[in-house]
Amino acid sequence: MDPSKEREILLDYQYTRDKNLALQEKRIKEINEKYTDIASLSNDIRMMGLNISKMLFNSCSDEDIETMRYELNSMIKKKSDLFEYYGIPSDYLDLKYRCPICKDTGFLESGDQCKCLKQKILQDSYRMSNLDKILDDSNFDKFNFSVFSDQEFENYELSPRENMKNIMSDIDEYLYYFKENKTCGKDNLLFTGTPGLGKTYLCSCIAREILKEGHTVIYQTAFNLMDIIEKYRFKRADYSRSDQENYNNVYETDLLIIDDLGTEMVNSFTISELFNILNSRINSKKKTIISTNLDVGMLYQVYTDRITSRIIGNFKIFEFYGPDLRLT
Repeated sequence: MDPSKEREILLDYQYTRDKNLALQEKRIKEINEKYTDIASLSNDIRMMGLNISKMLFNSCSDEDIETMRYELNSMIKKKSDLFEYYGIPSDYLDLKYRCPICKDTGFLESGDQCKCLKQKILQDSYRMSNLDKILDDSNFDKFNFSVFSDQEFENYELSPRENMKNIMSDIDEYLYYFKENKTCGKDNLLFTGTPGLGKTYLCSCIAREILKEGHTVIYQTAFNLMDIIEKYRFKRADYSRSDQENYNNVYETDLLIIDDLGTEMVNSFTISELFNILNSRINSKKKTIISTNLDVGMLYQVYTDRITSRIIGNFKIFEFYGPDLRLT
C-alpha cells in the first residue's frame, strides 16, 4: 500500500480513538453534574484504588490490603446499584470502540494487523468495486420475500417465493457457521439463475453480515477480478505495488465473492487463473461465493471439466428462478 494512504488510514484510527475518548469524558461529566452522589462515590473509589496501590508498594500486610479491597468492592457495588436506581445503563461510562477486538488501534497485542485494518486496506485497494455503496443498499433488514412470486413457475415443484425461503434458511445456517468459524459441509456457495432474480443482492447481504463480524471480504465481478490478475501477471504500464497486494488478497481474504461469472473474457489464461484461485482457496479452506447467469450445464460448456468439477464437488448449489424482479 502507498505509505501516504497507510498513514491516512492510521490517522483515521487515531481520530476515532480521540473522538470516542472525548465522548466518554462528556458522559462522565454529564453524570457527575446530574448525580452528585455518584460523583462523590466515583471519587472515593478512585482514592481507594490509589491507597491500595500505595499499600502494595509499601509491602503492607495482606490482611490490611484485603480489608481495603473489600471496602473497594463494596463501593463499586454501591455505585452499580445507584446506576440501576437511576436507570443508567451499566456500561454508559465505558469507553466505546468501533472495533472492540483491537480497541481501535488497528493492531492486535501480538503486533499483527486486526481484521478491521485488513478490511480497510482491502476496501481502499478495491475502491473500484464500490463496496461501500453496495453494502449501504443491501442488507437482510430490507429483504422482502413478497417480491418473489408465490405462483407456480414452469416445471418447478416450489414457487419462487418458497424456493427463496429455503435458500434463505440455508444462508442463515451458512452465516452462523461462518461466524463461529465452523464448517457446514460445503463452505462455498454457487448461485445460478437468469438475471434479475436477486443473486447479486443476496451476495451483498452476505458480505455485509460477514464484514460486521470482523472478517475480510472481497467483492468483485468476474471481469474486474481478471483485470486484477492481468495487471499482476503481465506487469502492465500502470502496474504498482498495490497490484501485487490486490492479487495476494484474492487468495487470502476470508470471503471472496465473484459476481457475474461468465461475463469476463473467457480464454485459456482466464480459465487457468480461475482454476488456480478456486483450487488454492478450497485447499486452504478459504470460503468463496460465486454468482452466475449460467446453469451447471453451461458451466461445463464455457469452462473446463476441471473447473466445473471442482465447483460442483466443493460448492453448495442454489438455483434461482422466477419472473425477472426488475420487471415487477
